[in-house]
Amino acid sequence: MPLSTLLPTIAIGIGATLLMDGWTVLRRRLLGVPSLDYALVGRWVGHMPRGRFHHLAIGKAAPVAGERPLGWAIHYLTGIVFALALVSLTGSEWVCQPRLLPALLFGVVTVAMPFLLMQPALGLGIAASRTANPPKARLHSLITHAIFGCGLYLAARLLLPLTCAG
Repeated sequence: MPLSTLLPTIAIGIGATLLMDGWTVLRRRLLGVPSLDYALVGRWVGHMPRGRFHHLAIGKAAPVAGERPLGWAIHYLTGIVFALALVSLTGSEWVCQPRLLPALLFGVVTVAMPFLLMQPALGLGIAASRTANPPKARLHSLITHAIFGCGLYLAARLLLPLTCAG
């Protein structure tokens, strides 16, 4: 991927993740739905060098130094990697000609990551099956990832004057 596409794609991933985070704050305030504590993501990743990739309950695992900033860094890095994957799949021209449908569909597909990797590894089961209300948790994850997909599109549109002038 050329540098002329790489840097805007990184910015698109950050923008989409910011929109997703804005949604989770709004959801918490309006609907009372708690958001993921990214310190737990940092704890999960922090245990990986010690050979521990799965936890029965991540909240009961030993804390890791710097887990909160690590978790937030992983969160934003994931958003960037997803943006890079979208642009790789759709072609670099998507950066200058963003379309909503591919971004939205891609965002929805990314829900497979928490359902099949992160939630089981944190002790929440496949697709949040070990949570208090799995259907509700699944719905909120799906909506959040759809918003991320919309964020990919909106961030690309907002960046057009800076990245694709001419």
